Amino acid sequence: MRLDRFLSNFPDFSRLDARLLLAAGRIRVDGRPVLDGRFEIREFHRVELDERLLQAGKPARYFMLYKPSSHVSATEHPEHPTVLDLLDEPDKHELHLGGRLDLTTTGLLLITNDGHWSRRLTLPGSKQPKVYHVETEQPIGTEYVETFARGLYFAFEDLTTLPAQLEILDTHSARLTLHEGRYHQVKRMFGHFRNRVVRLHRESIGPLKLDPHMTPGDYRSLTEAEVACF
Repeated sequence: MRLDRFLSNFPDFSRLDARLLLAAGRIRVDGRPVLDGRFEIREFHRVELDERLLQAGKPARYFMLYKPSSHVSATEHPEHPTVLDLLDEPDKHELHLGGRLDLTTTGLLLITNDGHWSRRLTLPGSKQPKVYHVETEQPIGTEYVETFARGLYFAFEDLTTLPAQLEILDTHSARLTLHEGRYHQVKRMFGHFRNRVVRLHRESIGPLKLDPHMTPGDYRSLTEAEVACF
């Protein structure tokens, strides 16, 4: 919500009052005077008028989780434990997932209470590269590289996947970089060659890599620099 609208929602401030308070530099957001009424106020901001607290704000929380294969990427599920069950944090009901991984897929998962941040992360237009380590049942041929780079047609969605980069590591493993997140996309891409994916692990999202010191089920808060990546 715009700051001027936020202020005018108070019964003792008119729109004119809001403009005058802003122009006088009497409104502080997170301790800093803000004069622009177009400034976007979020639930995490602390807003003050002189010594009067208008909104206390709440801490934004950002976590990196090493998802194990035994937990589902959901906030609740009738059959499986969820990734939120792995977090020892208060008010877990306020958290949501910045993207998902299939039940058996392991690796980097981001969890937050900041909807703006997670939308920037997951919007199709952001095209954040996601890197996966893939192990397959059958050998991976060199023809996969060119096919994935061209894009594959998915008839169900009537679309062609964005170009993806495949680095063959050995006969049955590869590193795949995607720039989108279609339903079971990695498995469907390798399924084009009738090659079943037996293990799938996400190593990174954009510039953010899974902490090498973490093991399945571990999580930690993101640093300010890591949050600023998106």
